[in-house]
Amino acid sequence: MFENTFPSLKRSTSPNFCSPINKRIDFAGDITVIVDGQPFLLHKFPLATRCGRICKMLADSPDLDKLDLSDVPGGTQTFDLAVNFCYGTNFEINTANVVHLHCISEYLEMTEDYKEDNLISRTETYLKDIVAQNLEKSIEVLCASESLLPIAEEVGVVSRCIDAIALNASKEQLVSGLARLDCEGGSGKLKMGCQDWWVEDLSSLRIDMYQRVIAAMRKTGVRSDSITTSLMHYAQNSLKAVGHGKVWDPLREHSDTGTVIENEQRTIVETLVSLLSTEKIVSVPLSFLFGMLRIAIILDASLGCRLELERRIGFQLDMVSLDDLLIPSLTTGECFFDVDTVHRILVNFLQRIEEEDDEDSSQSGYESDDHSLPSHGSVLKVGRLIEGYLAEIATDPYLKVQKFITIIELLPDYARVVDDGLYRAIDIYLKAHPSMTESECKKLCKLIDCQKLSQQAASHAAQNDRLPVHIALRVLYFEQIRLKEALNGNPVNGDFSFSQKISSGVPSTAVSPRDNYASLRRENRELKLEIARLRVRLSDLEKEQVSMKQGMLRGEKSDHGRAFFSTISRGIGRMGFFGTAVSGGGGGDQRKFTRKKSSGREHDAKGRRRHMHLNA
Repeated sequence: MFENTFPSLKRSTSPNFCSPINKRIDFAGDITVIVDGQPFLLHKFPLATRCGRICKMLADSPDLDKLDLSDVPGGTQTFDLAVNFCYGTNFEINTANVVHLHCISEYLEMTEDYKEDNLISRTETYLKDIVAQNLEKSIEVLCASESLLPIAEEVGVVSRCIDAIALNASKEQLVSGLARLDCEGGSGKLKMGCQDWWVEDLSSLRIDMYQRVIAAMRKTGVRSDSITTSLMHYAQNSLKAVGHGKVWDPLREHSDTGTVIENEQRTIVETLVSLLSTEKIVSVPLSFLFGMLRIAIILDASLGCRLELERRIGFQLDMVSLDDLLIPSLTTGECFFDVDTVHRILVNFLQRIEEEDDEDSSQSGYESDDHSLPSHGSVLKVGRLIEGYLAEIATDPYLKVQKFITIIELLPDYARVVDDGLYRAIDIYLKAHPSMTESECKKLCKLIDCQKLSQQAASHAAQNDRLPVHIALRVLYFEQIRLKEALNGNPVNGDFSFSQKISSGVPSTAVSPRDNYASLRRENRELKLEIARLRVRLSDLEKEQVSMKQGMLRGEKSDHGRAFFSTISRGIGRMGFFGTAVSGGGGGDQRKFTRKKSSGREHDAKGRRRHMHLNA
């Protein structure tokens, strides 16, 4: 494409036919040169003695008096500078015009074959001695070359500037790092508090140029934190207008200008995310990742771009705040919040935990068992985070129950020490969705582990008329056992399969050692979870003991346990399902709850009664 535009790029080793050294040609007279429709009335001689392109044209047609030049780099202003140079007029070469002068000198073939110290030589000297040695000037020249693409790329200015920027940035970091070396106590601690000044300058580059600069910086060894800071600064400068008018301007979809801008912004987002993919996950702040994810959703970025952001967020989910997860949904008629995105983020987090467990289990020996502690702590943090998230989205009237259940089922059982937060979220959902069917209500409420409810949550659940009856009965059953064990002075065991889990800790010889180790790790995690549960139960018992002592000191005739069941009975009475409680035989091992008929008449021997037995 550029062979005819820049013939000087393929210079022949043979002497130029119209060089004044080899052949004398009379170039007297005037000539009109037309550039972009604008005429220039010039003399032939000063042009022919410095411009090889014009020299060849005049040699072929000596009587030529009008010349039309097309595709002149930089247009009429740059051509005027080149003409001034041919006439011997002095002007300053600087970062603003050097790339224009270099491109037009190559276009006009202003080489040393026609005149010593010609324009190509002058611009080459400036690029080599001034621009290539200075980081700031290299960025300025690269910005100026964007308006001359692809010509500036063809003559090599772009690649030279990119290499100079990367090399000078690396040198500057090395020098500044050595200058900040603070040998405190002989430890030689390197202080990196100052931000690199060139971060802001790079934000003025076009995204394709910026991408090439960052790639070159990585090759020259520029610090990763500086690159991350530069990426964040570039995103803040170029994407700050994203979303403005997205909802309130319905005509934006039909605007060609708006479409072009959104396409450019989409390209910026996808390019920046691709550059982030090579950075360490912990080096990128979560606030920036969530900001980029929201922008990617607004601009409808590619699926790969969004999945990469979700993956990076998922690997740090234990450090996320609740507000970060409340991502608005842009789809009309569906949920207020983007639940699907949060679901994928949670899946990425659980995959990371599983990979960590697999890595630990592949190590030889059991001394690495302590490595499970951070993973388990992270899971507990995420469990509390998701409970809060469920409570926030539960009020959404458009949220389908299956989506709500899917989020709950995704977390493993050991992610929650107690189910109070889950119970609260489910209760909010039931209150916000009164039109749920009975089967949907049962399917949702069965996710509550009644054994993992605290005493306060259990008391509330037993009186909650939004819960199915069998859930309230299960709560009463486990609270009865807990209270009986506490009164008898026996240790509270919230999980009846606890002893079975301990007894199953002996690895089987029928499986591989790796499977045995993985099994032991799971059981160890369950034991730690059980200890945490016991601590919660112990705290409840201590509060119960203090309350009972205070009641005895006040001379109460009934203990706290009977008061608790009296409260539960009143709550059940409000539910309209049961009447009074009738105690059965068996030394208190069984309790019978009878439901009286609404007529209020006394039941005779033939009257029908419905008994519900709760085996202790």
